[in-house]
Amino acid sequence: MNLIHSTRIAAAGLLTAAALSGCAQFPAQPATGAGAAASASPSAELSQEILYKLMLAEIALQRGATQTAVQTMLEVARATEDPRVARRATEMAWNARMQKEALAAAGLWLKVEPQSSQARQVVAALLVSQEPLSGAKDALEQWLAADKANVGRNFMQLGQRLAQHKDKKAAFELMRGLSEPYRDNAEARMAVAQAAWNADNVDVSLAESRAALAIKPDLELAALLQAQALQRRSNAGAIQYLDGYLKQFPAAKNARLAYARLLAGEKRVPDARRQFEILVQQEPNNPEVAMAVGLMALQAGDYDAAEKHFQAALAAGHKEPAAIWLFLGQIQEERKNYDEALKWYAGITGGTRHMAAQQRYAAVLVKQGKMAEARKHLQSIKPRNEAQRIQLVQAEANLLREARAYSDAYDLLGKTLEAAPDSVDLLYDQAMIAEKLDRVDVMERNLRKVIAIDPKHAHAYNALGYTLAERNQRLSEARQLIEKALELSPQDGYIIDSLGWVLFRMGRNREAIQQLRRAFELRPEGEVGAHLGEVLWAEGERGEARKIWTNLLKETPVSDTLVDTLKRLAPDLLPAAK
Repeated sequence: MNLIHSTRIAAAGLLTAAALSGCAQFPAQPATGAGAAASASPSAELSQEILYKLMLAEIALQRGATQTAVQTMLEVARATEDPRVARRATEMAWNARMQKEALAAAGLWLKVEPQSSQARQVVAALLVSQEPLSGAKDALEQWLAADKANVGRNFMQLGQRLAQHKDKKAAFELMRGLSEPYRDNAEARMAVAQAAWNADNVDVSLAESRAALAIKPDLELAALLQAQALQRRSNAGAIQYLDGYLKQFPAAKNARLAYARLLAGEKRVPDARRQFEILVQQEPNNPEVAMAVGLMALQAGDYDAAEKHFQAALAAGHKEPAAIWLFLGQIQEERKNYDEALKWYAGITGGTRHMAAQQRYAAVLVKQGKMAEARKHLQSIKPRNEAQRIQLVQAEANLLREARAYSDAYDLLGKTLEAAPDSVDLLYDQAMIAEKLDRVDVMERNLRKVIAIDPKHAHAYNALGYTLAERNQRLSEARQLIEKALELSPQDGYIIDSLGWVLFRMGRNREAIQQLRRAFELRPEGEVGAHLGEVLWAEGERGEARKIWTNLLKETPVSDTLVDTLKRLAPDLLPAAK
């Protein structure tokens, strides 16, 4: 085989590589659409000189001489006007972060292959990556004007790219300026609305998304943005808007999904579930929809429906099967099919869900009365780092705490703290166990150390303040600690409950009821309800207190605090807890 013949074979391989190669950052060739067709045939003969330069460019790249590689490939692209060579020159320059050369190569690529959506994406990406953005305006105006037939699609692509730019205000101003000649185009108005949203200009975002919908009422992206902007003001407004939109466009699947999630967030579970069921009918093979419906059913305690939808999500190829296996294990736990639950958890052998699965596995063993085996299981796991080691110790201590083996849990955490004395998590957990053992001195010491290490640890302030209030000690200081916690986490129902409880201890019952009602709205659970009922009881509102407690007794498991409260105040209610 002579040299010229072998060089021609190598060059042909390089052109194939130019058409197919890429890196994670380089925009991928679309599978369908205008840019999906194979690149056009070379418009120039592959002379020996061209073949030599192609080889030179690739060898230079392999040897790290990126400047030579890019300049040589760009020279060949200009000489041949071959779209494959222009693409390869663009890719080389892109990877080398040689923006000027990349833009020149991409411009040539788009010129010789004007229907390539990939080339158009690359040109747009390069233009909007410039600093400052104002320098890209003229070129982008020309870019948009050159392809008016696809102006809507191009504005959407441009919007996606600009959303990644760090200067959101400049991106918004650029997009608003570019859209001026296209005010009658729905996608152009939508792109401005999205840029305004990213720049935190909610009023303009609302106005532009409304304008987009006026032009194209079924533009679902604009409807979603409209709902998102309304949600800034209230969930109720967004829910009302999406309800009306879906009556007009019932096939808008993404809008329905957003609507269902908003309903679920407002705890309108039956309404949310109805919307998810409609989505299942519309998209029976959509794994994300099946997953969402499964979660709703699980939340409602409908384990048969939850299992059916989770299995459907698996069959449809959900991207996170391990997450579904965890939920399926949880369903079997709730049914007390512990061996089946263990099988689901054991199947998760790696990934981000592995640790959670192992902890659930150990918890199921405890439910089977196998505490020693559960501890051994956790101890057998080899942690990948210090954080994982501490997480495993916490899991083991939590098993002991739930089994009321407080001394064993306290000792385990104390031993681990010897090697990690500044671990906030270990200090906090041991403080909670110390309180159970009436070691208030240790609890206070640990929590004050947590606060010293992490002054924004709201739950450390709250735990210390609540413990003092519960023991009717240093109430003024307890209130200050709880108010500091509330300052750090103003919507935490447990902290609001603590504030109500310390106010009760201070004799300020009406203020206490106000705070406890607020806490109970956020956390309608046993301990909070026990506190609210006790203060109502003290104020003579015993009928309401009994009603709250009766409803809470239907929960499983029943709160220890609730049981203790009823033993003191309304023991006749306790048989209902059996």
